[in-house]
This record gives sequence, structure tokens and C-alpha cells, in this order.
Amino acid sequence: GIPMEIIVGKMFKLEIWETLLSSMRAGEVAEFWCDTIHTGMYALVSRGMRRIAEGRDPLEGQKHRCGMGNMFDYHSTGYDDLDELQQMPQPLIFIMELFRVEEPSAYKRDTWAMSKEEKLAAVPVLHSEGNRLVLRKEFRQAAAKYQEAVICLRNLQAKEKPWEDGWLKLESLVTPLVLNYCQCQLELGEYYEVLEHTTELLQKHNENAKAYFKRAKAHAAVWNEREAREDFLRVAHLDSSMAAAVKKELKQLGERMRKKHVEDQKRYKGLF
Repeated sequence: GIPMEIIVGKMFKLEIWETLLSSMRAGEVAEFWCDTIHTGMYALVSRGMRRIAEGRDPLEGQKHRCGMGNMFDYHSTGYDDLDELQQMPQPLIFIMELFRVEEPSAYKRDTWAMSKEEKLAAVPVLHSEGNRLVLRKEFRQAAAKYQEAVICLRNLQAKEKPWEDGWLKLESLVTPLVLNYCQCQLELGEYYEVLEHTTELLQKHNENAKAYFKRAKAHAAVWNEREAREDFLRVAHLDSSMAAAVKKELKQLGERMRKKHVEDQKRYKGLF
């Protein structure tokens, strides 16, 4: 639904597209027939573009290897027509419309199109913007900033070997962003979103007290009393400085559950 951006000279997977676009004028629509020698990478390019259009990370599920290596590992792009094209390469016709040509850095680049250095530079800026929006209680917009920063870091992590130094350094930047994102989702009432992300975080970092605390609050909000109590008690065990907050939350949880029990009794009494 939005125009694609190609940065000339960045060695895009389909190099022929740079040649084609460089022959066009702004506002022109042109049709190009390309032999198989130029179209071998189209299935992988199309897969990434489709994932972006679906709101997904184009590097989702990839291991620390090249694009073709990931293809051989999974034997599929995830799209039947692209799998068929992979098996039987053929010439393709591209119809292109050139909307505009811009000078370098004259536009805000999507995170997936940034270089490693640009992504690393963008993360603290997005983090700071998210914090500023939280202070203004604009939680949905803040969550989007934190999420964008996480995507930058996850894209970089996909090029590192899991649990090695580079990967761990990036993970240490991801964790507080995910926790901030979850706090925004708590404020917005998106409790199952919080349960999903905190559980995923705790699978990697099972002694993160803040993640347990946010998950406990989400459990409490959706009436999972046993799970909420377990997580709150885990918080108190991991971080004594949070004991007072845990005590307060457990008291509120008990009061809410007693009130719910009384309301349920009245409701069922009316039914029978």
C-alpha cells in the first residue's frame, strides 16, 4: 500500500531494478522484460516485500546465514507461487512507476532499510521519544516507538549468533524496551498482549523481576488468580526492594477476587 524505496548503490538483491529505475524519469511508467539471469532472487525479494505489507518482520524466522541458506533450511518461502518460481525460474515482466527521486537522507527511512549503524543510532532516539510520549500519557504512540526500536534490534540480532557476545549485547538493549512496551499495553488494557511478551521474555531471562511483576498484573486483570499470586511471590523473592509493592498488589488482588466471588454468587443465585 506504500511505494517501495530503493537506495541506489546499496547492492539491492535485484540489482537489475537499480538499472531499470535509473533509466526512467519521475512520473514515468515503464514495462521491462527481464531474462532469468536477472530474476533469480525475485522469490526472496517478493517474500520480504509481502511480509512488510503484512506488517511482519521481513527477517522473521531466519537463522544466522545468507538468504539462500535460509531457503534451503526451510525449503519454502511460505508462498506457493514463489515456491513454484524458485523451482522453475523464468523470465519476468516488471511494470514500474517512478514516483520521485530524492537526495540521500532527504526522507525518513523504514527501519528494515537502514544500515546497521543507522539502526543502532535510531534506537536511543526512539526510546527517548517513547519515554516522552509516556509522560504525556500517549501510551499507544509510545508503544509504537518502543516496538520500532525493538524491531531495529531484532533485525541486527538476526545477523548474530544466538547467545554470543554481539547477540547478548543487543538483547540487553531489547529487554528494557520490551518492558516499557508492556507497561504501555497494561495502561491500554491489552492484557493478553502483555502476557505474551512477558512470557517470551522470561523464557530467555527467567530472573527478571520486572517482567514477572508486569505479567502478574496482567494475570490479575484477567482473573488468573493463581498465576498472578505465583508471579507476585516470585517478584518478592527475586527483588526485596519490590516487596512493599508486591504486598500492596496481593492485597488488591484478594479484595478484587472476594468481590468477584460475591458478585458471582448473586448472579448464579438469580439463575437458579
